[in-house]
Amino acid sequence: MTGLMPWDPFSGLTSLHGQIDDMFNGMLGSSLPSLSSSSPAMDIYTENDKSLVTEVHAPGFSKDDIDINVRSGVLEIKGEKHQKDESKAKRNYMRRDSYTSFYRSIALPKTADGEKVKASFDDGILKVTVPLKELPAPRKIAIDSDKKK
Repeated sequence: MTGLMPWDPFSGLTSLHGQIDDMFNGMLGSSLPSLSSSSPAMDIYTENDKSLVTEVHAPGFSKDDIDINVRSGVLEIKGEKHQKDESKAKRNYMRRDSYTSFYRSIALPKTADGEKVKASFDDGILKVTVPLKELPAPRKIAIDSDKKK
């Protein structure tokens, strides 16, 4: 007697993903310099409902490698690092290039004060603090009576 096998609806996608990877690796070959682009870990939280804090974990980067912009209600964080390492021996010459980049964008709430954004960078962690404006207090609306005297 044959038992039933569970059906995995995504099994075909795994195979397709592998085929696409093989296709691109075959077209590009291994002679291209390795470029690395990834998104570092990022935490977003509020502090006492007075500010929005974004922490980007970017080890290996320096503060000069990172740009921060606020544009049209969006906080943009971009990191780019290019390293060159050249060494010359008596008969050998070696050159090693590496390039690493990341880009993160966060839609800010309407209460964000984009003019007062502050940033700090310590031990590979970028901390961006966006102050939040206080919401106006709701205005109570009086209800008129429709009755005529």
